[in-house]
Amino acid sequence: MFKTICVKTNNKNISGYLLNELEYFDLQDIYVSCYDFRFYTNVIIHYVGKDMDLFLNKISMLLSYAVVDFYEPALIKNLLNTNYFYFSTEEKKQIYDLCLTNIDFSSSISMLNIISSAFHKYFSDNKYVILDGFVNFMLKDYIYELDCVVDMCVNKFIVDREYNEFISLLKVYIQTTPSNCDAIHLIYKDKESILLDSSKNVISFNKDLMSQRFLSDISFSSNDFALNSLLTLLPKKLFVHLLDKEDDFINTLKLVFAEKVFICTDCNLCNLYKSRKLKKTTTHTTQQNF
Repeated sequence: MFKTICVKTNNKNISGYLLNELEYFDLQDIYVSCYDFRFYTNVIIHYVGKDMDLFLNKISMLLSYAVVDFYEPALIKNLLNTNYFYFSTEEKKQIYDLCLTNIDFSSSISMLNIISSAFHKYFSDNKYVILDGFVNFMLKDYIYELDCVVDMCVNKFIVDREYNEFISLLKVYIQTTPSNCDAIHLIYKDKESILLDSSKNVISFNKDLMSQRFLSDISFSSNDFALNSLLTLLPKKLFVHLLDKEDDFINTLKLVFAEKVFICTDCNLCNLYKSRKLKKTTTHTTQQNF
């Protein structure tokens, strides 16, 4: 039993990669040769062993890694230029970088398996492959998966851009508007907020604040009330008593209020609320005793 596969490529880096990998290939009974012709370099792999399925699996996976390493960046750029041509060059570069960082381990393995299966099926009936043509015409499922990643990253880019514009507008507003109070304490636990004034009185979340223009279109979950109250009161100092890990809401406060924010994790006020479950306030004001 024997099988000969010829891989044709005009990319010297790819042929060099394949020859280097095949030199240390974890499979016996294979013989490798390489010939340069006018248009292509032919990497020829000749197998004389008995486990044909194992051979095809290994060669298919090797070529899959070559596709990911040498073709994937260009495929992503092509998808961006074709489907999202209305973005500027710099914006497309940022989205491209997002794509590279958002292909995680599980999705990478999934795409490798898609490519490998396509090669395995193809080599069951064919003896040679032109890599460029195979990638462009035989890997539609793989390119579809890449397109989904690009689409997700485009959406993330747009949301992040709108978020940054929103933060910039709020920072300008804060920097150009006088403060209405000296200090406010924000207790943050279990993704819930409670606001205290400088005398440690609870600041109620007035329902009328929901109609204020400061509320953004970006959702901050149950902390919208707190953010809007802070934008209305504009404290000179904002003491954030952080009883949990920092999350998107706390990061937003740090971005918006910048040097006015002071993070605290271990004071009398922190210790008092660590054992309590925060309750949303309505229209009542409660005096805290210290």
